[in-house]
Amino acid sequence: MPALPVHLQTALLLVCSNVFMTFAWYAHLKHMQHRALPYAVLFSWSIAFFEYLLMVPANRIGHGAMSLGQLKIMQEVITLSVFIPFAVLYMKEPFKLDFVWAGLCMTGAVYFMFRG
Repeated sequence: MPALPVHLQTALLLVCSNVFMTFAWYAHLKHMQHRALPYAVLFSWSIAFFEYLLMVPANRIGHGAMSLGQLKIMQEVITLSVFIPFAVLYMKEPFKLDFVWAGLCMTGAVYFMFRG
């Protein structure tokens, strides 16, 4: 079975990494309000460990095929794509039109980073 293209390998690892990252950064706001800050930090660090296990290989795999700027923009687009469903579905935040505008701005950033 042939290997997945580098861009796809990178994107899939970054999506998985961002799921962990988003939970590490924000889930404590929902589940640990009653706990002292050091507990929330340890909770977040324990989740972030798994994020790094995916993010570091993603960047190493992708860097051969993409520039550093392209990797960063890919990361930011994926972050926004993971964050919006997390905020709306998991954290029960209202969907805002600002999410759409932010996505359009990111589309412009992708264009400029990946053109020619």
